[in-house]
Amino acid sequence: MSEPAKEFIPSPKSKDCSKHPGGWGIPMSDYEFIWYGNKGEDDYPKDACVPYYHRSAQIDSLQVNLSILGTATAFNVPSCTITCTAVTASGTIAANSFTGPTISSLQSGIAAAQSTASSKKGFDIPHPTKQDNRLRYICVEGPTADVYTRGRLTGKNVIKLPEYWKGLVDPETITVTLTQIKTSQDLIIEGIEWGTIIKVRSGNGTDIDCFYHVQAERIDVEKNIPEYEGLTTADYPGDNREYRLNNN
Repeated sequence: MSEPAKEFIPSPKSKDCSKHPGGWGIPMSDYEFIWYGNKGEDDYPKDACVPYYHRSAQIDSLQVNLSILGTATAFNVPSCTITCTAVTASGTIAANSFTGPTISSLQSGIAAAQSTASSKKGFDIPHPTKQDNRLRYICVEGPTADVYTRGRLTGKNVIKLPEYWKGLVDPETITVTLTQIKTSQDLIIEGIEWGTIIKVRSGNGTDIDCFYHVQAERIDVEKNIPEYEGLTTADYPGDNREYRLNNN
């Protein structure tokens, strides 16, 4: 009984070891590693075509996971955009022409950043009463994260602090400023009870009429460390996540 016919696969008439142009076929979009042979030159079949290796190569997209190493003295690219988060160079970077910020503008940017880091904080708005004018106010700054409340105390001797201050401020840091109105009243802070009320007394027995300003340090955040050793904000010994800073 004869065997069934098998698929006919024609063989080349002669061995063809010439190089043929590439760049055709199905383009691949995934980043695969370059194939590496599993035979050395001495073990390679003598009757096979000598393999080509990529001394020069062309590729549409290249992904480098770790680093580019070598002893090349030049790296030439046509007009293109190179985007990276950081460039570290141990030698000199030179260019015949440079498109982008100049060294002087970079230095100006650094100077501006340094100025911003030590600048004032405030707001700038259209002037509320003068046409074609603006109003700029600057925030009060200090070494502690303080809050305040203020008002007028008339005919009473008790200042009631906001209820939420009980969980917001350290009662040991409460300070009070009183400004008497019209007459001398010899005002005295008689006591601060439970961080919720402030008792005021007139030393000369007159009716109380004054403005008050009460200030205290927040207790719900880490205490600020005004001075510390270091060159940048990264050296701050506390928790930088609690701050919005212009780093320098």
